[in-house]
Amino acid sequence: MSWLGFDDPWVLWLLPLALLPLIAPAGTPLPNGWLRYAPRDRASTLVGWALRGATTLALAALLFALAGPHRPEYHVERVGQGAEIVLLLDRSRSMDQGFAPGRALPAGISPKSPQALDHYFSQAPARLRESKGLVARRLLAEFTAQRPDDRFALVAFSTLPMRVLDFTAKREVIQAAIEAGNVGRGLSETNIGRALEVALEMFEGRPYNGSRIVMLVSDGGDRMDPDTREALSKMARRQRVSIYWLYLRSANSPGLTLAEGDSDAAAESVPEILLHDFFNSLQTPYRAYEASDSRALERAIEDVNRQEKLPITYDELVPRRELAPWAHALALAAVLLLLAARSLEIRRWA
Repeated sequence: MSWLGFDDPWVLWLLPLALLPLIAPAGTPLPNGWLRYAPRDRASTLVGWALRGATTLALAALLFALAGPHRPEYHVERVGQGAEIVLLLDRSRSMDQGFAPGRALPAGISPKSPQALDHYFSQAPARLRESKGLVARRLLAEFTAQRPDDRFALVAFSTLPMRVLDFTAKREVIQAAIEAGNVGRGLSETNIGRALEVALEMFEGRPYNGSRIVMLVSDGGDRMDPDTREALSKMARRQRVSIYWLYLRSANSPGLTLAEGDSDAAAESVPEILLHDFFNSLQTPYRAYEASDSRALERAIEDVNRQEKLPITYDELVPRRELAPWAHALALAAVLLLLAARSLEIRRWA
């Protein structure tokens, strides 16, 4: 039986012993000379056999529980609305800093001057002084909790990428993986190119059941060599992956687009603009969200949540279920019935 398994099936050979109460002789009745003249009491006979049956049931349930009964794990195909999403989370040291300050700086302070940083850390609102990594993890935790049909994976990266979590729909595991990023401090360098390779490799060998997304959460860009760009472009087309970049602006960050009056040559010195242009050149869907504070990041994640709700087919593993507790409960009920009958038994004639 595929729906029922046993850890120790040999114990089931002892089940015939549970029939002993049915064939065992009845106990000696209380001595009374008038019993032979009393009519046969069918109700007493039925109660006697019911108590024998309860004893048999208790023994059989205990033997069944000792065999370790369980329903084995099995796979079931389900259809929902969602996507397969790889969360590519920047864990560099800059993510421990706050968002970019607002544009309303005091007169005479340049946005790129040290005085702007002093104003940011001393005068900026509390919501801006929160670290970008902390805000991103909090909002991503809320985002994953709202999408029960999605399959999430997590890759954290700085100098090298680290596969924290493979694709799963288990809410507790996803939340724990996101929260694990709060431990320690990040490194000073980032390698987004290698991190993107690892994120795209996670789709290798998986059946295409619906939308596939790489959600990059980072506050910086990367200069990638031509070989890396070509490899990423081929992988993105082959895996049919959409890329969302949640770009978290730091203080003095130039952003993803050139400012008015800047020459095209100036873009060559800005890794963020280079990465943004590379994503735009891919033959796969791409969208960037530039967030200067926690509210902007929240709006960006809400926009992704609204867009990616296409039908998805996924295979869900239903875990093993232990059946021994049910057998123990049945045996306990039978024993309690026997104890109740025992308490009502007459032990001597008045």
